[in-house]
Amino acid sequence: MIVFLTSSPCIPNADRAILNPANGFVERMRAALPEHPRCLFVCSHPDSAYLTDKYAADMDEAFSGAGMLFQSLTVLDSRTDEHAAELINQSDLIILAGGHVPTQNAYFARIGMRKLLQGYRGVLMGVSAGSMNAADQVYVQPEMEGESSPEFKRWTTGLGLTNTNLLPHYQQIRDWYLDGQRLFEDITYKDSFGHAFYALVDGSYLYIQNGEEQMLGEAYRIANGTLVQTGWQEC
Repeated sequence: MIVFLTSSPCIPNADRAILNPANGFVERMRAALPEHPRCLFVCSHPDSAYLTDKYAADMDEAFSGAGMLFQSLTVLDSRTDEHAAELINQSDLIILAGGHVPTQNAYFARIGMRKLLQGYRGVLMGVSAGSMNAADQVYVQPEMEGESSPEFKRWTTGLGLTNTNLLPHYQQIRDWYLDGQRLFEDITYKDSFGHAFYALVDGSYLYIQNGEEQMLGEAYRIANGTLVQTGWQEC
């Protein structure tokens, strides 16, 4: 399996979905896929069909615009999950949607997504929440009102594709407040004691091939209450 764990694969604030070529992303993706890949778009919310179909269509448009035309595009959500194993095995590219991390994580657990991906030999791309849920142990960064509470479950089991915990959209959310607290300095930094998180700006991604990981693009390591910019490679 070749894995691309992105903050967002698309150019920020564009009028339409356009794959971001920064840091060699489009070049690497094109090299990893067959000429006309069969794509499986995996939802973040199993019962939000309208939004899931819209985001899947955006990915279709983005890949097509980069010269990667899908042979087929199938959505995995509550409408199709009884065929999840078959859909995964038939796919060349699996896209894990962005959305609310706990909601997507609960869906993955319900359908046994971690086990279903074992032995998968295609390409997998995570987007935002999908990238966060790809970790073995997922850090669930609070994002919705009330989730800053100490009772909110911050750790859960993910897909086991990496041990690296990613935090997407850093350029967008770095100054956010949640429940009257600074999202990073007051919440995430405190959660980082004994752990390490990697905050990605859009256009950066974690690339995994043959078990080897490369952080490509601008990223920041948060550990033991401090943040430092990591070494990064631009292609």
